[in-house]
Formats: sequence, C-alpha cells, structure tokens
Amino acid sequence: MQKISILLACVSGMSTSMMVQKMKEAASQRGIEVFIDAVSTAEALESTGDYDVLLLGPQVAYMENEFQSKVSIPVGVIPMMMYGTMNGEGALDYAVTVKEGK
Repeated sequence: MQKISILLACVSGMSTSMMVQKMKEAASQRGIEVFIDAVSTAEALESTGDYDVLLLGPQVAYMENEFQSKVSIPVGVIPMMMYGTMNGEGALDYAVTVKEGK
C-alpha cells in the first residue's frame, strides 16, 4: 500500500487528536506509511488540499454533506462505536475504504 494522508475533523480537534495517535499506532504495526492530522471543522475546509481523505468525528456527522460539496477529496464519518472505543485499526481501514470510494 502506498502512503495515505488522512485529515480528521471534529468541533475542536481535541478528541480526533486521540484517534490520530491510535491510527498511527495501527499503521506502524502494519507497516503502512501514513500522515494523519486532526483539526477543527472550521480549519478543515481550508486544510484538505494536502490530504487524500477527510474523516469527520461522529459528533459532526450533520456536516458531512456540506463538506462533500466544498472539498475535492472523499469525506466519511467515523462510525460512533469505532470512535467511542478509539479503534484506530478500524478507523484506518475505514479511511482506506472511503478513499477508494467503497
């Protein structure tokens, strides 16, 4: 697998920062090269140019359509259970799925 750049966004970027760490750990264990960052939703609209996929925290799922219409990369919402348990491996898989349009 080639390198994947993932941007996570939530209201303030705080809870997604924890998910970033879990996703990086999962990628490291699998030998996958990733660049993952977390920002607030306000910052996300201006930050997507350097990323392959944008994942929103479930608390901002209502913004998915807005982001899809305003950015040129695939957008997905991290499932609530995955997010709540900080399942970095699952979120990494989900990011790849969203990127590939599946």
